[in-house]
Amino acid sequence: MAKTQKVNDKSQEKGSSTKLTTGQAVNAQVEEFVGRTGARGEVTQVKVKVLSGSNVGRSMRRNVKGAIKVGDLLTLRETEIEARRIKGNRGRSV
Repeated sequence: MAKTQKVNDKSQEKGSSTKLTTGQAVNAQVEEFVGRTGARGEVTQVKVKVLSGSNVGRSMRRNVKGAIKVGDLLTLRETEIEARRIKGNRGRSV
């Protein structure tokens, strides 16, 4: 006789999701240009202030690809994760 294998279906369990977003996008305004990053400098690191959602008023660093300037609005999918600091730039504006 062959053994039968039990398979636990974890997709139905409650609380097993590690999803960060709530499905709601939030707006943030660019406050400060921090610097350029990426292998070829194609990514800009900026400080943004969250304008809506559960983290209203929080200031955080984000990496942005593409043209960006101070005062622009970004739509963020999540506000829990912040970008790492750029090495060598100790909080000075460039």
